[in-house]
Amino acid sequence: MDDGHRPPQDVRRAAARGLELRRLHGRGGLTAREGGKAGIGSGVQRAVNLSNGKRIPLATLKRMVSFFARHSAYKHKHREEPTGPARISWLLWGGDAGRRWAESKVRAAERAEKRKD
Repeated sequence: MDDGHRPPQDVRRAAARGLELRRLHGRGGLTAREGGKAGIGSGVQRAVNLSNGKRIPLATLKRMVSFFARHSAYKHKHREEPTGPARISWLLWGGDAGRRWAESKVRAAERAEKRKD
């Protein structure tokens, strides 16, 4: 059973910063309602859960890995527009620390699964 993984402090801080920038600039990430309409996850809800230190299930960590893989093509915009929607969305999902953390947890789970076989 997957009881989830608590995000480390650097992931929590990045998500909180993303929420703050979204509030200040009114852009970046989807609300739960917007995400539901589009059939995808909500960056805002993800940030709330991460910043609060809630346990994140493996299935969600896999979605985080997918998000970062899709959005890494826009990483160059983070320097060009430090308060732009691409940067804010990235932070909402935990930023660079969130990417490293999610990838490491998913890799560890995959290794554990292989050992079972």
